[in-house]
Amino acid sequence: MTDARFTGLTRDSWAAVADQLLLSLRGWASPDHARIDLPGPQSAYGPDSDSLEAFARSFLLAAIRLKGEDGKDPHDLAGWYAEGLRVGTGPQGWPRPDQLGQAKVEACSIALGLHLSRPWLWDRLDDRDRAQIVAWLATVVGEQYPPINWVWFQIVVETFLKSVGGPWSRDDIESGLAVHESLYRGHGWYADGPERAFDHYNGWALHVYPLLWASMDPGLSDVKLQDAWRDRLSEFLDSTVHLIGANGSPLVQGRSLTYRFAAAAPLWMGAITGATELAPGVLRRASSGILKHFLDHKVPDERGLLTLGWYGEWPAIAQSYSGPGSPYWAVKGMLGLMLPADHPVWTAAEKPLPVEDSDFTREIAESGWLVSGTRSDGIVRVVNHGTDHSVPGDERADSPLYARLGYSTHTMPPLSTPYWAQPLENSVTIVHPELGLAHRNGFTAVTPNSSIASLHWVRTADDNSPEHGSGRGGAVVAGPVVAMTSVLRGSHEVRAVRIDPDAELEPGWQIEFSGWPLTADTEPTAEQAAEIRTGALVSSVRGLTTQDIRRTDQTDALGNHTAIPFARATAVPGALYVAIVSLAGGDPEPLPDVQVEGDRVLVAWSDGVSEVLTSPG
Repeated sequence: MTDARFTGLTRDSWAAVADQLLLSLRGWASPDHARIDLPGPQSAYGPDSDSLEAFARSFLLAAIRLKGEDGKDPHDLAGWYAEGLRVGTGPQGWPRPDQLGQAKVEACSIALGLHLSRPWLWDRLDDRDRAQIVAWLATVVGEQYPPINWVWFQIVVETFLKSVGGPWSRDDIESGLAVHESLYRGHGWYADGPERAFDHYNGWALHVYPLLWASMDPGLSDVKLQDAWRDRLSEFLDSTVHLIGANGSPLVQGRSLTYRFAAAAPLWMGAITGATELAPGVLRRASSGILKHFLDHKVPDERGLLTLGWYGEWPAIAQSYSGPGSPYWAVKGMLGLMLPADHPVWTAAEKPLPVEDSDFTREIAESGWLVSGTRSDGIVRVVNHGTDHSVPGDERADSPLYARLGYSTHTMPPLSTPYWAQPLENSVTIVHPELGLAHRNGFTAVTPNSSIASLHWVRTADDNSPEHGSGRGGAVVAGPVVAMTSVLRGSHEVRAVRIDPDAELEPGWQIEFSGWPLTADTEPTAEQAAEIRTGALVSSVRGLTTQDIRRTDQTDALGNHTAIPFARATAVPGALYVAIVSLAGGDPEPLPDVQVEGDRVLVAWSDGVSEVLTSPG
């Protein structure tokens, strides 16, 4: 048995989970296998789209299993899915990609699955079935795709079509590749579109598809471009492995979190391609840690299903495009099962994650993140001055999964109605007596540790989805400009904010610093509340005069009750406010000594390191 000292998971463990996921779906399938109608809230696209999604995404996992076992197929995965393909691509089958946008997404999983399982499925179909599948897939040719990760859905499908003698367009592929290159921001990081959209799509889409595609038809991709993709993946993995907590959780930030362990996908791509400097034991420990994190929280559920949620079923985490089949994009986190049992990533002993090895602090300039990991509690926390899924000057409401000042591996922003429309946690905001908390969306990113925001209130439309773009528009009421800057080390962020000296403030307006949300299944006792103040606190250094804890119920997927520390003061033009914002488990290290001298904030950390924070504004 290989040494899985951290997670206890072997390749056999992974295979058992994969097979459970596949076999548990069969009870929800139609007799012809083309529809998999899962329980749960439907997406905005309706049940036909949702059933296709469940089929296509699970088919990709079936193909991964077939490839990894060299065709060994005790559960007749090839035969079961071949029958569904025959019916689904027929005249009474699935909506076509030229009829439904979501079908463009699912066509990619089908084409990639057919490529990976080709000797055991495609090659055994008769000519009529192949022609029918080609005709269904071919409706992507010439179609328009959004200039985001979606371009890969067209590139992959048309490359598979080319390989089987079907129609394809070189222009489609070249234009899609050009879009992909336009998304690259440096040091391994892509933005998923023209906005500051830095999230898990970097890993499970923008680094996965290019190198998988390059293996489909090496003649279509430029060797120099492939080398660039490999270098980018290597750089990205060095970042992403620092964004995994010792509990195995990936960073809880960005959309589509219900894809859960899909966050392991780029790690497996490093193992598959060799495009990484991380040791096989680190790749294995990171990937297995992510899967184990969800297994330990009863994912999949007692029915063997992946539900809309993070741990258990929790529909508030969904976007409008999310349906009951959506969570099965998690299967991309099982790409490692394509590798044989004797591959080094499966035979190497697990090695510690960076956060298990030592404390660290680092910057990710492209996303505007300061990152700190603490070995004592295994928490990775991010302070965010560069990501909001918007462009500078955008005056919509904040997206809670993008625009907060902090994200971690152990906390989740409040998402449930009506809380998602208010920046309740990890924010600097102005409190209006009637309009509530102001938004900072559309801020100007200055450096990875500073930003300038034109705060504003948005009278949002009656749309209760936390999805980026939905319910974020409405009448805008302007607030003051504030400059924010941070330094981060260990458990503590020193946060300094200055209100524009020329700001016109109304009587009764207050400034608020809010901290990290701590969530539990039961209402905290007085003693536990004291612990909350220790584990997540906002400690005033200058200007803030009152402190309290905000409590919400049923607002995130981690538990029933959430407590958020905050501090307030009267908002004064030109005033400088400074606080220490902390997140720690167990016994946190001592607070830093912070002194304000004129426009300088002097920070002396408990480990002897000193920093000078230039006053913002």
